[in-house]
Amino acid sequence: MPIAYCLLPIAYCLNFFTHALSFLMSEESSKKHILFIINPISGIGNHHGVEHLITERLDSARFNSSIIYTNSQGHASEISREAAADGVEIIVAVGGDGTVNETAAGLIGTESALAIIPAGSGNGLARHLKIPMNKKRAIDVINHGKVQKIDTATINDQLFVNLAGVGFDASVAKKFASAGKRGFSTYFRITTNSYKNYEPKQYTLVIDGKVIKRRALLISFANSNQFGNNTSIDPTASIDDGFIDVCIVGKMPYWKALLLAPLLFLKKFDQTKYIEIIRAKEVVLKRKKGKSIHLDGDPKTMGKELTMRINPLSLNVIVP
Repeated sequence: MPIAYCLLPIAYCLNFFTHALSFLMSEESSKKHILFIINPISGIGNHHGVEHLITERLDSARFNSSIIYTNSQGHASEISREAAADGVEIIVAVGGDGTVNETAAGLIGTESALAIIPAGSGNGLARHLKIPMNKKRAIDVINHGKVQKIDTATINDQLFVNLAGVGFDASVAKKFASAGKRGFSTYFRITTNSYKNYEPKQYTLVIDGKVIKRRALLISFANSNQFGNNTSIDPTASIDDGFIDVCIVGKMPYWKALLLAPLLFLKKFDQTKYIEIIRAKEVVLKRKKGKSIHLDGDPKTMGKELTMRINPLSLNVIVP
């Protein structure tokens, strides 16, 4: 028998395996790349078990996934920036608003999309976007969700995505960051203990060219309707309208603050006389001293003059 006939079965086998390998490689290359950035100290230990849930719940037929844990402040921004440059389609922030802020910072203006698995204390942006607080269901959103473009903003060129502010809430954010225990109960205790002795401050604001002066308990720059922990001082805020809502809140007597506090949860605080809301694209805020501000709940120290600018539709996010 000619040797060629003997080699035919081998040739057929090689051809079969070549086609099979090509098919498998094609299937792999068609999958989306997804990176999970996990903050191991976010919230109150809410990241535990996330790796197992990712393995169990993420659609492996659609995604090739990898996981990186952050090890320092700012690390999430470095990771997300490098991932976006490498063409990773979806970068998932597993943490609270601070982790979301850092992760988003590396994705502004790129084609990569931010997804969120809430694991923080307030989870403001996730709540606004209707992302479930349950981690399994949050992963389901990644499996089946869609991409939406949202606005972001900066204060003195530092990013915020959900909310930023000066005054009382910035003071509380600073104390909360140094508290030994996280969670709503700690935030509530710091807020109630600090309120009585906090004196409103005088601010000058140039809002889209118009000058106003206000004495305020706090001034919030709201991109979303979430103040955190499912509370709101500005229920009508929109995250994709090209504006930031400047929320100027006056101080009320302590007893009245206790009576009106439930309106934050009922999304009706904007109906009180203690808040003024002005939509803006650019704001210059001037104060007597350089003090604390907060960006998405994380305290920062900045000077006497702050410039806020909107970045319309600058970030892709995965939403239900």
